[in-house]
Amino acid sequence: MLLARQGAQMREPLPRPEATRVVVVANQKGGVGKTTSTVNVAAALAQLGQRVLVVDLDPQGNASTAVAVEHRRGTPSTYDLLVEGRALREVVTRCPDVERLFVVPATIDLAGAEIELVSVVAREQRLHKALHADPRISTEPVEVAGEDRFDFVFIDCPPSLGLLTINALVAGQEMLIPIQAEYYALEGLGQLLSTVDMVRAHLNPDLAISAILVTMYDARTRLAAGVADEVRAHFGDQVLRTYIPRSVRVSEAPSYSQTVMTYDPGSPGAMSYLDAARELAQKGLRPQDGPAS
Repeated sequence: MLLARQGAQMREPLPRPEATRVVVVANQKGGVGKTTSTVNVAAALAQLGQRVLVVDLDPQGNASTAVAVEHRRGTPSTYDLLVEGRALREVVTRCPDVERLFVVPATIDLAGAEIELVSVVAREQRLHKALHADPRISTEPVEVAGEDRFDFVFIDCPPSLGLLTINALVAGQEMLIPIQAEYYALEGLGQLLSTVDMVRAHLNPDLAISAILVTMYDARTRLAAGVADEVRAHFGDQVLRTYIPRSVRVSEAPSYSQTVMTYDPGSPGAMSYLDAARELAQKGLRPQDGPAS
């Protein structure tokens, strides 16, 4: 374990991107590894030398739990950012276990945010406005924006297509969609893609689906391989080459308030997330045309 931790610290850093990349992690189907993928890809990128911010937009607060960040009611959170109009710097906290990883936690107050925002002017723009008002989220390179510029912002959405997810899609430039390697993988995805098209048409024309991540992959079964092939046939090279294996260590990590990147850095799950993070970083933005529409 100690060797694995030292190995994590010695990993070759990636070059920092030209501008902050704001990535929305969304899939309204529950249980596909959405939050798990958010926190582990974020932690992997931080280990690879990137400054990463995770915005927990799910009232359940599972992403906050996984990175050992306080999210009891009353904690400065995404609720304050969206509903109360607090500045990002007032609600960001550091992840205690991973250097260069920062979090805006979610509290249970966020559960009522959709109702509270209904009558607010430009309600779909609240998150975009809050994020882009902070100089650390910048279209400028590090040399201009400063060393404390965030390289990646990951927005972990709730498993629904309500106003919170719409806020994320308006705030983001690109999407990472986790898909479980099981029979119903593509079921319901059409609804998500329709929502993406609507957001592009009316609110955020720059939104691109940059990556599809196959999760819970069991190489021993024909079904998993078949599902992965079907997803790749539909989405082409938007699908990351790295598949995340079904892993007990990945599932155990949140119960210890850790990502698998610190819980068991040498495990197959951690190594896969590290590979997926590298691939996402090197992939850059995908074109907006193609199967995404």
